[in-house]
Amino acid sequence: QVQLVESGGGLVQAGGSLRLSCAASRLSFSSYAMGWFRQAPGKERECVAAINRSGGRTYYVESVKGRFTISRDNAKNTVYLQMNNLKPEDTAVYYCAAHFTSYSLIYYYTSRDYDYWGQGTQVTVSS
Repeated sequence: QVQLVESGGGLVQAGGSLRLSCAASRLSFSSYAMGWFRQAPGKERECVAAINRSGGRTYYVESVKGRFTISRDNAKNTVYLQMNNLKPEDTAVYYCAAHFTSYSLIYYYTSRDYDYWGQGTQVTVSS
């Protein structure tokens, strides 16, 4: 069974940084596009960032552009989300997700496209 395990969440002050990691197992990682989503209480889940299979193409929601960076290491079966200049509105549970695709150049930013999800990691940004 495919497993996605997130780590790196926590409590940080506004302006601080965190690096989330998502370790994937029991899948051919390089065949999957990956995404980071977040969900705050009372809000819908949104895609924060997405990356294609090779890592050469990325997507960011407007609110995090210039602050967050998604990357992947296919040799380590891991996708990362570097989050800088964090704001209180970034507070949410962050999830990584994997989508099997034959299209190497495509990233996906809607939740219904994704096949597998991690359990989530809490990120709390204090003001």
